[in-house]
Amino acid sequence: MRLLPRSTAVPAALVLALLPGAAVAAESPAAPAPGFTIGDPRIKESSGLAASRVHPGVYWTHNDSDDGPYVYAVDSATGKTVARVTLTGIGTPRDVEAISLGPDGQLYVGDIGDNRGGTWDHVWVYRFPEPKELGDRTVKAEQFTATYADGPRNAEALMVHPVTGRVYIASKNEQGGGLYEGPERLSADGRNVFRKVADVPWVTDGAFSPDGARLTLRGYFSARTYPWNDGRPEGAGERIDAPWQGQAESVTYTPDGGTLMFGAEGASSRVVAVPVAPAGSPAPTGPGSPQQPPAGAGPGAQGVPTGKDGGGFAKGALVLAAGTALVLAGKRLFRRRPKA
Repeated sequence: MRLLPRSTAVPAALVLALLPGAAVAAESPAAPAPGFTIGDPRIKESSGLAASRVHPGVYWTHNDSDDGPYVYAVDSATGKTVARVTLTGIGTPRDVEAISLGPDGQLYVGDIGDNRGGTWDHVWVYRFPEPKELGDRTVKAEQFTATYADGPRNAEALMVHPVTGRVYIASKNEQGGGLYEGPERLSADGRNVFRKVADVPWVTDGAFSPDGARLTLRGYFSARTYPWNDGRPEGAGERIDAPWQGQAESVTYTPDGGTLMFGAEGASSRVVAVPVAPAGSPAPTGPGSPQQPPAGAGPGAQGVPTGKDGGGFAKGALVLAAGTALVLAGKRLFRRRPKA
């Protein structure tokens, strides 16, 4: 869901300029990571990413909001669209925000955004098999109705566990959201109730590692990876050096689990690759790892590390506070009008 018009997106330089001593940080940018640029002019609001398991180097994405029932396959070697899938058998999508690939070889599309600020009494999840061959096609998808046990929520992250096949949704809230667990199996009959299992920070997307041992959640300013134990994220997690992308909207793992791919909205948007620890190695959660306060505890809820390094925390908190203030100010000024 877009908070700011593209013309009002908050540049990193502007956030840095608000902070004392920021010029030093601005003069030493990290080396750019490999990735790809989405070249299809039809994809202007890429809001989710899922790495194909059938087609190496291909990533599935979709537009935000009311683009239509379309899912695109993009070749990371060229940035070109190699398939557009049109979904039938479903209603009119309202606000498509996420996509994830399940262990059953099917793609799950989350029509879970809420442009009315969390007032829809239900949202939808669509499911269809990942095509074995690439090319434009029309497929019949299943549609599942989802509700939250504690009332309507706005959400932008949907993750399917790669081992159990269970669907999770992370809600999005300025004071911190929640991670919601769906039923063991989705049912096309009736409503599927999602129940809160954990507090999480402001989340715009998430992804499980291919082995199911980790859950990564991202927001506008940072990302954090949590060990996944007994169906729950564990501990404070580990901060990931997510790239600054303005309207940061998506994340997925590469099939080997060694890289996180971070995407954003906008025409010709860049997908940035960030190497992570090899699959199977535990995410650090001890005293030496970055810490995170409980959801709703101020700036730290956005994923800024809050260890005993006072200087590092102060700078991180200032960056987050300045950026958050600018984003929220833009949100209030340029909020989309509710859809009928």
